[in-house]
Amino acid sequence: MRLRHVPARTGLLWVRLGIRTFLRQPLALAGLFFMFMMVVSVLTLIPLLGQALALALLPAATLGLMAATREADSGQFPMPAVLASAFRAGRERRQAMLVLGALYAVGSLVVMGLAAWLAGGPAAPLPVEGSEVTDELLREPEVLRGMFFSLVLYLPLGLLFWHAPALVHWHGVSPVKSLFFSALACWTNKGALLVYFLGWTGVFMGVSLVVVMLGSLLGGPQVLGFVMFPMAMLMSAMFFSSLYYTFRDSFETDDGQAPA
Repeated sequence: MRLRHVPARTGLLWVRLGIRTFLRQPLALAGLFFMFMMVVSVLTLIPLLGQALALALLPAATLGLMAATREADSGQFPMPAVLASAFRAGRERRQAMLVLGALYAVGSLVVMGLAAWLAGGPAAPLPVEGSEVTDELLREPEVLRGMFFSLVLYLPLGLLFWHAPALVHWHGVSPVKSLFFSALACWTNKGALLVYFLGWTGVFMGVSLVVVMLGSLLGGPQVLGFVMFPMAMLMSAMFFSSLYYTFRDSFETDDGQAPA
């Protein structure tokens, strides 16, 4: 398996493919994403270890959503069992995914700790914590600084783990090597990834603007509050549906073909 360099415009293709595949199987892909969020929310309720367990599950859950996208792309209907694909691939790869999850949990907790220390206060909560972020909380200077430092510190961690679950699961790469190859692939295709993130930013902003306008016309803040959260969840599900394509086009097998 070798790295592939793709032009920057491929980032927009990844966005379009993610949206197109989601619209092919919206109920299945949205349902799997909601299941993933529900499991993470339940785990965070466990005292002391809940947050760490939820973070450790994220690489395997991300792989499950990528596997669901691959099935939808091939015309199949992804069943709920696909979400557990990482734990159904044999003992060796299951253990490798568990190690990868542990590394991600440790890395995320280190990022949050460093962000809190640099900000001089509590770090901004990650989404997996399930805590409510209020307007009053966002006005706190320490929280705003914590959010900034969390984003900056999380970027290299995210690049390390971007392709790692797929490399471990589909190609048997060891956890540590998968982090290296993931970061290398992200750097090689940094132009496409930048366009990809900018494309999704535009999609999220455009949809949010439409929702705000419709909410204002139909009933004001109450309607807006009722619609915004499920719409944000659907958009997040679309985003996760596009992750598979960023991996598929960043690597090729020895025969010159992209990974299946």
